Amino acid sequence: MKKPLLLVLIILLIDQAIKLWVKTNMYIGQEIILFPNWGIIHFTENNGMAFGMELEGSYGKLLLSLFRVLAISGLAYYLYWLVKNKENKGYIYCIALVFAGALGNILDSAFYGLMFNESYNQVATLFPTSGGYAPFLFGRVVDMFYFPMLHGHFPTWLPIWGGEDFVFFRPVFNFADFSISCGVGLIILNQKKYFADTVKDEKPLTETANETTHTVANSDPDVETRQED
Repeated sequence: MKKPLLLVLIILLIDQAIKLWVKTNMYIGQEIILFPNWGIIHFTENNGMAFGMELEGSYGKLLLSLFRVLAISGLAYYLYWLVKNKENKGYIYCIALVFAGALGNILDSAFYGLMFNESYNQVATLFPTSGGYAPFLFGRVVDMFYFPMLHGHFPTWLPIWGGEDFVFFRPVFNFADFSISCGVGLIILNQKKYFADTVKDEKPLTETANETTHTVANSDPDVETRQED
């Protein structure tokens, strides 16, 4: 359990260190150009899920935060179960990546509203005397990585988006989102290896039925007598 736990702690430390630096050094909308035209630190916040997806309204925010808490609790137990049962190590590390990323984002939602004041038109203050900008579980997730690597226009003949501008990659994300994406992507790419034992143990129904018939026939003396007759 030590190595997966260490991986989770490393992901959390990197994720929270980046977010704390951005939150205490930048205001919302401010940008730092890393690589002209395709690599930007762009400070933004969102109320919802990875890559800015969200549920509208205060009730939507609360439901999303509660769902995250339940999901993270389930992931924590699943990770513990995988380690306890000595499942595939690669798969365990993938789940650890997903768990660490999900936990990193729920920390923002749970505590950043209590820890900081607003970042609009100002650099936020950590633990301001006037209090934070939101109650428990109503904070916003800090995002900053923006890689608009490809710019262009959709063909005019394309339905709905014809003639409109497009940017790839448009979403602004954070290190926790990156960790989740890596974990899920590695599971998809290596699913045959990670679940090989499960597939191997699942015999076809016809094969199982034939084995059962063969066993019964060999254990029944009357069957052998009838076969000799």
